[in-house]
Amino acid sequence: MVMAQSLFITLNASHPDCQIDVLAPAWSFALLARMPEVANAIAMPLAHGQFGLWDRIRLGKTLRINGYDQAIVLPNSWKSALIPYFANIPIRTGYIGECRWGLLNDARKLDKKLLTMTVQRFVALGLPNSGQRPPECPVPSLSITVDQQQAVIEKFGLMSTEKILALCPGAEYGPAKRWPARYYAELAKHKLAEGWQVCLFGSEKDQEVAAEINREVPGCVDFTGRTSMAEAVDLLSLANTVVTNDSGLMHVAAALDKNIIALYGSSDPNFTPPLNGKSQVLSLQLDCSPCFKRECPFGHTQCLEGLMPAQVIQAMQDRY
Repeated sequence: MVMAQSLFITLNASHPDCQIDVLAPAWSFALLARMPEVANAIAMPLAHGQFGLWDRIRLGKTLRINGYDQAIVLPNSWKSALIPYFANIPIRTGYIGECRWGLLNDARKLDKKLLTMTVQRFVALGLPNSGQRPPECPVPSLSITVDQQQAVIEKFGLMSTEKILALCPGAEYGPAKRWPARYYAELAKHKLAEGWQVCLFGSEKDQEVAAEINREVPGCVDFTGRTSMAEAVDLLSLANTVVTNDSGLMHVAAALDKNIIALYGSSDPNFTPPLNGKSQVLSLQLDCSPCFKRECPFGHTQCLEGLMPAQVIQAMQDRY
């Protein structure tokens, strides 16, 4: 969703008077509300992977009243193109995939060798098919107000300081993308000793790894599983530096223009990098990576185990 904002910015620049509505899962509305380019968010009633043919047909028909000129379909699945089709949207743009001819009438062929990054693939769909390749990609930028920041400061009793380190030790995809918890703990211990406030971010699924960090290093402020998406974004906007796995929170931090140390294991930093200019990617670039596996096929996760806390600490000192 954060990378999709680059598409929204592109559309807004080329069509300043356009209205951009986004059909998306309800959990993402907090992000969309912080994107000035987006006029309306429409809840997608079906979960990821759920087919729900009749639900898609019904939703498409209810959207006809809005009179949309174009739909840009970012997912590559067949079912994702059904709603724009039944909404009778005259231009339906997306990449060829899963035999979507007919559902899409502006079907584009994806050249993965030319459009190597996800964000490039999104932005290209908002430009003429004969446009520049690869396209220039605007940097995502979430808008946070002082009132929103003050609200979370008061709710969670956060101390006012410029030296806040946010740690994002989770990664929904799997353990092959997660830097070891004991390394996060060592980094937290070092920065706490320097007078930094250290905060842990993540969902309920990340509470176990956060508890492991806190057992080794008491004193971190643990937000995992305690915040809404909106609160997590607003709290993250207060951080000075973010150390993170390749995760959704990494992209949120980049869109908040934070100093970032991004740790890559099984994934490819050339495919989905943090998009701001204040990010530094650390990757050992072993012969076996990126493997894009959820779990290490060799059982050792050396691509992350070999990335030592001292290297991250040094990177922070050198860059920030």
